[in-house]
Amino acid sequence: VLRDDFRQPPGDVVVAAGEPAILECVPPRGHPEPSVSWKKDGVWLSDKDERLTIRGGKLMVPSARKSDAGVYVCVATNVVGERDSEPAELVVF
Repeated sequence: VLRDDFRQPPGDVVVAAGEPAILECVPPRGHPEPSVSWKKDGVWLSDKDERLTIRGGKLMVPSARKSDAGVYVCVATNVVGERDSEPAELVVF
């Protein structure tokens, strides 16, 4: 089972360069419980990127740069399939 509705979709975030940026996502209910991954501007983000932390649905950028600005989508995945959240924009000024 994988429902369509995200319990908490990510919201737009505006930060100054150098500030931490946190995008939060609570995936839809599913069985088995879906895992969360993220896409930025349509490209999968890797949790191997040492500038990013992906933990429990949160995407954390400890020190935002101009290059981090973009449109982020939270993706919930389990054996049934995957669901994309509504897009959220990260603005870095």
